[in-house]
Amino acid sequence: MNLPCFCLKARTQRALALALALCLALTPPYLGAQNLPDLGDSSRSALSASQERSIGKEIMAKLRADASYLDDAEAVDYVSRLGGKILSAAPDGRQDFEFFVMRDSSLNAFALPGGYIGVHSGLVAAAENESELASVLAHEIAHVTQHHIARMVQGGQQNSLTTLAAVAIAILAARSNSQASQAAIAAAQASAIQSQLDYTREHEREADRIGLQTLTQAGFDARAMRSFFERLQRYARAYESNVPTYLRTHPVTTERIADVENRLAQLPYRQVPDNLEFQLIRARLRALSVAPREALKLFDPAPVEKAPAALAAHAYGKALALYRSNDFARADETLAPARKHASPLIEHLAAQIKLDRGNAAEALTIYREAAKRFPDARALTYGYAEALLNERNNDAALKLVSDRLQLTSGDARLYELQARSYASLGQRFRQHRAQAEAYALRGQLGAAVEQLQLALRTRDGDFYDTSNAEARLKELQSAYQAERKSQPNARAN
Repeated sequence: MNLPCFCLKARTQRALALALALCLALTPPYLGAQNLPDLGDSSRSALSASQERSIGKEIMAKLRADASYLDDAEAVDYVSRLGGKILSAAPDGRQDFEFFVMRDSSLNAFALPGGYIGVHSGLVAAAENESELASVLAHEIAHVTQHHIARMVQGGQQNSLTTLAAVAIAILAARSNSQASQAAIAAAQASAIQSQLDYTREHEREADRIGLQTLTQAGFDARAMRSFFERLQRYARAYESNVPTYLRTHPVTTERIADVENRLAQLPYRQVPDNLEFQLIRARLRALSVAPREALKLFDPAPVEKAPAALAAHAYGKALALYRSNDFARADETLAPARKHASPLIEHLAAQIKLDRGNAAEALTIYREAAKRFPDARALTYGYAEALLNERNNDAALKLVSDRLQLTSGDARLYELQARSYASLGQRFRQHRAQAEAYALRGQLGAAVEQLQLALRTRDGDFYDTSNAEARLKELQSAYQAERKSQPNARAN
């Protein structure tokens, strides 16, 4: 919760506060103002990995329901691949990680317990090169691998217990009065921030040191960390009036830049060219960040950089802005030169434009060929399946998504498309069964239970399918009841 290491805005502060509050809620079913929970044996070194993961899952369920959670397969897949490359060089990077994107214009990223790393869309759009973005991820990954949140809970003692309990109560109050809860959270955090200042500074130094090492070993330009820190420093100064008081008195940036400078002096110079995918994703998030007309203005000037990848990314961003403006003819024309580059993002947009121009056959051809070249591109699979269903090619759509589910079982969107495919084929049992899995993956356990009950009422499943559905229903009912007991005032989802 400290500035200026990728400073947290209010929404992200609440997410991190929720992480800490949930640490306190591991034993009791809920928090009360007069009954502070027990963290357990004080000799315990930290939260276990399974506890951290459980806390992270709880937070993610809240974030996924937030309107700012960006459910964009192309952006998320890119950030995940970049994170995976960094993890391959990270010490203790073998645990499970999940990367996600929030629709937010601020320059920010944050780590949650259990390996969840959030990135703001504004951070990706503002990064001047891929190494800058990688430096942020390397830093946040280090927060997770070094268990900094668990260590904060361990080191905070009774002062933190009181503060974190107040934070948790404030978050629970948010269901009925979000403004009051935000004020309560800010007050609760401010009461303990000064006592924890030195502790969190040490976390930041450790994350910088390990992140810099990881960045270098992963093949990125380590100097990008310094350049991005300097930009964050300017960003913090520009918006100083909007920064809470307890963060304005936290002048850590200059110290950290100097520390990074000292470490960089020992490293050889390395120039790392940006890949096309980074430039395309950056253009995509810029084009999606504002209204279509405003997006067009972003891409009206000719690009300063004349490298082929930069020109392709500019064409892609402008074509996407035109597509959002329903100017499909110009979008098609603008994107055409970029299609000489091999990219699933470009091919997906090309197919979407063809569909909206009424050229379904041509769009399906693009999807079919692109799916062969880029079998792991989720957005292509989704778009291809949607196009097949719209053309009533239901058997082909079902085969496409079912084959993909054999490789990627935890994809809610694929289950939704599978449910649509089954519905189009009149297979009601399998439709409800697939929809139940989609709801379960999205954390909507009540709706998942209801879908399985509907599936069993259809009576058109065979003995094997029915037995599996009954077993799955019991499993989800148990999980749903446990969830309701832990949140006695929560409404059924």
